[in-house]
Amino acid sequence: MHKRILPYTTAQKDLSLQQKIGQLFMPAVFINDTEEEVAKMEQLIHDHHVGALCFFHSRASAATNFEGKKKVVHNEKSYDRLKTLIERYQKAAQQPLLIAIDAEWGLAMRIENTPQYPYAITLGALTNNLDLIEQVGQHIGLDCKEAGIHWNLSPVVDINSNPENPVIGYRSFGDSKGEVFSKAGAYLKGLASSGTLNSIKHFPGHGDTATDSHLGLPVIDKSLQELQESELYPFQQLIQKGVDSVMVGHLLLPQLDSEEPSTTSSKIITDLLRNTLGFDGVVISDALNMHAVSQRYPEKGKLEATAFAAGMDMLCFSENVAEGITEILNTATEAEIEQSFKRIWQLKEKAFSHSKDTSPTKEPSGLNRLLAQNTLTELHGKAEEVSKIKSGAFLNLSVNNNIQNRFSVKIEEDLGQKPWDLTKDKATVETLLEKHQNVVLSIFPPAVKPKNNFGFENEVLDFIKYIIAQKNVLIYLFGNPYALDIMGLLPTSNAVLVYQDFSEFQEEAFQHFIGKLAAKGKLPVQLKTFQP
Repeated sequence: MHKRILPYTTAQKDLSLQQKIGQLFMPAVFINDTEEEVAKMEQLIHDHHVGALCFFHSRASAATNFEGKKKVVHNEKSYDRLKTLIERYQKAAQQPLLIAIDAEWGLAMRIENTPQYPYAITLGALTNNLDLIEQVGQHIGLDCKEAGIHWNLSPVVDINSNPENPVIGYRSFGDSKGEVFSKAGAYLKGLASSGTLNSIKHFPGHGDTATDSHLGLPVIDKSLQELQESELYPFQQLIQKGVDSVMVGHLLLPQLDSEEPSTTSSKIITDLLRNTLGFDGVVISDALNMHAVSQRYPEKGKLEATAFAAGMDMLCFSENVAEGITEILNTATEAEIEQSFKRIWQLKEKAFSHSKDTSPTKEPSGLNRLLAQNTLTELHGKAEEVSKIKSGAFLNLSVNNNIQNRFSVKIEEDLGQKPWDLTKDKATVETLLEKHQNVVLSIFPPAVKPKNNFGFENEVLDFIKYIIAQKNVLIYLFGNPYALDIMGLLPTSNAVLVYQDFSEFQEEAFQHFIGKLAAKGKLPVQLKTFQP
């Protein structure tokens, strides 16, 4: 941090109204940008007194690449590049920048070769282990601080009540409002201990939708009372405990506002979030380039000004900074601008004055191993079959999807059962299946999101369904538990949810397989096959 933050009273006097509006803008910046693009951003920061930046991996990733047509290029040196760019952008700024990133499960969400921690859905499987989630929050916060990042735009506190949700799903702690609240609270406590700012999202609740707001506008057709009984509960409870910011999602709630999506709705931001829930901290938008809202406002700067008028303080991923500043200057009152500027500046003071220097109690790998030991979940429809499969001759099958399969290799090393990959050894597997009734099937889904059947090719999925229908199968799933719902499981099927494909999770799954580790996890969502 090359510059000291001015006290608010000094900044209030020293900055012009136009400069104060600039502080409300958080354009996106990209680790893998060209020198020309970096120089252009440096100029924008300097000329318009931009207040914050949100880092993404590249223009082909995340919210910038809705249709997924651009190839994301792997960059081994992303982390070093991130630190270099933060330094350059801070130098270009006349006032210190708040640096933000989405690091829900660690910097690895955006940056290669950085520590990755489990997805929220995995943490949702923990029972009475909030201290482990707190440690995850602290680790992630310390990783952010080390990189020069002040603001982790997480956690997700949406209740994932719709299995078809294409964008929340594995990013949510589960489908129970109480569990989401308590687990998000533990994560926030850990983040706070590191001195990293937080943002609970996506207000007023993005869980019960089957539409991806990157592409379209999800509709949540619920009354205020229905929302208060579910979606709003974690937000309300966490706001009362104290949070740095609330991110507003792009959602249409016709029973609250039939005209405007939440991003530009004063009924949702000012009336509900500010007045009803009593939140007086920073309200930040979800990415303003997302199609759910960007296509509604073709005139540059109009979306930013409308969101600000509705009660938004920080305009994330604005692609029209100059026009947005002009539009707000022309349409907003000085009092409105001062109010948002004060909130942002006080957040900066908090971020830049935080000197607490805590150290993590464990290495990332040690923490991940502990999490693996406490999240493994048994879904045994016919438990008596499991011991028969393990004790007799079985086929060691897998669907690896280019993941290094330590689990199947350990089975071979310790039990002598050669591993076979369904996708690479199909003809051999078909022959072997004629001789084996018992199968241990480890599955590594190609994708974590449900789009296009989690990335499974139809032929592979059909083969999995055939094996499940014909044989005694014990599945170990190293991925999103919702993937089980597309595999044709029967109520009598036996599965173990491992949730992650990390080496630590694979090794602990093997310990479970040989009976040396009890499954302590609880499924945090409902699956069609395994209804309680």
